[in-house]
Amino acid sequence: MNFDELFGRFDTIKVAVLGDVMLDTYCWGHVERISPEAPVPVVTLDKREYRIGGAGNVALNIASLGAPVSVFSIIGQDEDGKILQDLLESKRINASSLLKSGERITTNKTRIISRNQQMMRLDSETTRDLSGQEEERLLECLRNFIEAEAPQVIILEDYNKGILTSTLIEKVVDLSKRHEIVSAVDPKKKNFFSYKGVDIFKPNLKEVKEGLNLLAEEIDLPALQGIHRQLSEKLGHRISFITLSEKGVFFQDDRDSAIISSHVRNISDVSGAGDTVIAVASLIYAATRDVNLMAQVANIAGGLVCEQVGTAAIDRDRLLAECKLLLI
Repeated sequence: MNFDELFGRFDTIKVAVLGDVMLDTYCWGHVERISPEAPVPVVTLDKREYRIGGAGNVALNIASLGAPVSVFSIIGQDEDGKILQDLLESKRINASSLLKSGERITTNKTRIISRNQQMMRLDSETTRDLSGQEEERLLECLRNFIEAEAPQVIILEDYNKGILTSTLIEKVVDLSKRHEIVSAVDPKKKNFFSYKGVDIFKPNLKEVKEGLNLLAEEIDLPALQGIHRQLSEKLGHRISFITLSEKGVFFQDDRDSAIISSHVRNISDVSGAGDTVIAVASLIYAATRDVNLMAQVANIAGGLVCEQVGTAAIDRDRLLAECKLLLI
């Protein structure tokens, strides 16, 4: 495989990311004493940092790989929403279809960190489903984008914050089929079986166990092949792509299946790894239609971002170097 040529193809693959965008706030500080008011540490704030999270982080990973990407979601008419939109645009992500609503607030996950360890997280969010009117506004933006830009990939990124309703999911998957667009999804439990007919279905192992009510602890290739069959009966999808934490990833389509072991890494933080995996997998599959290669490269990418604290986008040059080192 000529990985330089493959990565060069990313520049022409247009991607739409639809789902729950978030602002990730990191408050870095140090602890020198315990509060006299309660038995909790007092964190003296050293710096505050804003990062792109949720579906926005998937778009950030796509942009970091060099592909043109647009994000579709609804945020609040608030300062957090403005910060998030500015961040997206500063990273060459098209945020013109990021709609605003006075009925919602922008999701903000604030993490308190000391000595590179997360001490607390404070979530500010709206989790109710979109109204029918909001669904139609968002769908109309996506329809217009498809007609004007002809994207090759649509990624649905679900964090259970109410953007991806079952009705919207059904209509988006239908749109992708009619326009022959690769559809990929990172599901959550609430709408787990709403993604009927997608191309790439990428849950993690915990989500699969919850979705199928599985109790088995031993997960080997025959067990995962059985999971694929159960998922396929309910979803009729093309590819199962299941992340297995430190054990790597599993993939299966109608021709092949395998467990791909993870590579040895110095793990600092797993947050955001799933965003990187689905971003990389979607681009590789759109460029090659090679499911094995998709899984191999995405597996490497997921490990690389776990070496950094907090949500972080994949480094294209480093991923390219690792692919050349590990896959040739």
